[in-house]
Amino acid sequence: MDARIAGPDDVDAVATTIALAFRDDPVWGPALAAPDGGTDHLQAFWRFFALGAIPHGSVWLVDGPAGEAATVAVWIPPGTDELTDQQAEDVDALMERTLTPDRFEAYQRLWTLFEDSHPHDTPHMYLSLLATHPDHRGRGIGQRLLADTLARFGAEGVPAYLESTNPANDHRYERAGFRPVGGFRAVLDGAPVTTMWRDVPA
Repeated sequence: MDARIAGPDDVDAVATTIALAFRDDPVWGPALAAPDGGTDHLQAFWRFFALGAIPHGSVWLVDGPAGEAATVAVWIPPGTDELTDQQAEDVDALMERTLTPDRFEAYQRLWTLFEDSHPHDTPHMYLSLLATHPDHRGRGIGQRLLADTLARFGAEGVPAYLESTNPANDHRYERAGFRPVGGFRAVLDGAPVTTMWRDVPA
């Protein structure tokens, strides 16, 4: 498997894979869906997160045969932000236009839960998103990309943190060395979010 660091030209491919992968996520699916159930805005939504992370040089991807990003791992390094202030404002503006007022308020409360649960005492790599394009699921590509990136951070002596928004993936993260350290429930449907930490391997 040949993984590489994503560059500016990969923004759209990265956003597309994330949008497709998280469209039916137990937490993000309900939180981001338009009032009519539409998902046409998801590409634009996740594009902000690709734009925010790629300049850090910490977004890894595996290319698919048709030019798509088969698997994407969006890591946020210690001391950096997931989005610029302007990107954060633009994301909120997009969702305020897309959602009803009560759903937008729920969306904002969900972000607060994520932020309040995020540890800040120990510098760490933050796995913001791990996404596999639907055309490439079931082949273990995401797990291998996760292992490859974690090996890099382990060699550098840096721990890692993530939030799992799908219980079906928890065992995969545990297999990669993460352990549950907390969690919370999504605002709209009470779906569980598990916060997980990986120490530097001894």
